[in-house]
Amino acid sequence: MASSGDLNPTATNAFRKPAASGIDPANWIRLGFVLTIVIAWEALSRSGLLFRDVVPSIVAISASIWKLLINPAFYANLQVTAWEIFLSLVIGSALGVFTGIVLGANRFLANAYEPYVYYLAPTPRIIFFPVMIMWFGVGIASKIALGAMACFFTVALSTASGMRQIDKVLIRVGRTFRATPLQMAFKIYLPAMRVPVLNGIRLGFGTATVTALLAETKLSNQGLGFMIMQIYSRFDMPSLYGLLIIVFVLAGLGNLILSKATGTSA
Repeated sequence: MASSGDLNPTATNAFRKPAASGIDPANWIRLGFVLTIVIAWEALSRSGLLFRDVVPSIVAISASIWKLLINPAFYANLQVTAWEIFLSLVIGSALGVFTGIVLGANRFLANAYEPYVYYLAPTPRIIFFPVMIMWFGVGIASKIALGAMACFFTVALSTASGMRQIDKVLIRVGRTFRATPLQMAFKIYLPAMRVPVLNGIRLGFGTATVTALLAETKLSNQGLGFMIMQIYSRFDMPSLYGLLIIVFVLAGLGNLILSKATGTSA
């Protein structure tokens, strides 16, 4: 009779993870979801329930995507939008991390000012766009300022939350060695709350992207948001959907690159 300590190999194998060489089932689910959307879209396009111009076929959208990708104007506008998002992310993240550390490290300042951050965080950023135009003009500076504001709140709240999760022993060690505030920030705070800060930056990237594109649709003569409105004014729906798909893919790639660079989960 086998002892209680013996393990049945068959039962043991049931608890093992699937082989790494196999395809992740989640990828099959994602692929199935995309195929379902494509098939349903094409069926709706061919059904005649809606105007063909409103729901163009997948073939027409694919052809429009190819035309956009070989159009130099697309890359000129893409460069403008990418620059706006990059600067928004850098400025907003830097200010957000600084503010989050200050609020998280000082209970008095947190009680005094953090409620304002929470109250303003859900406010639609676009309502501040007229103010940004008055301060920074109608060029890309106003879009960068608006995107940085959107990124700031996300990073600040995430950093402040991460500050309160730091082990108090680490803080006491830093103070015992008489570390300066700058040394405490870079040698104690930031390494200890790496994950919350990086997740906040990733979320800030999304909000900065949405805000910059939205601002470009309101008042601009360059950028992908401006290009979307130009296409819409011509009612070129295949190109409109094609450009939206390209923007969606580029935003996803940006988030993936950021997650790989920061070492956080995608």
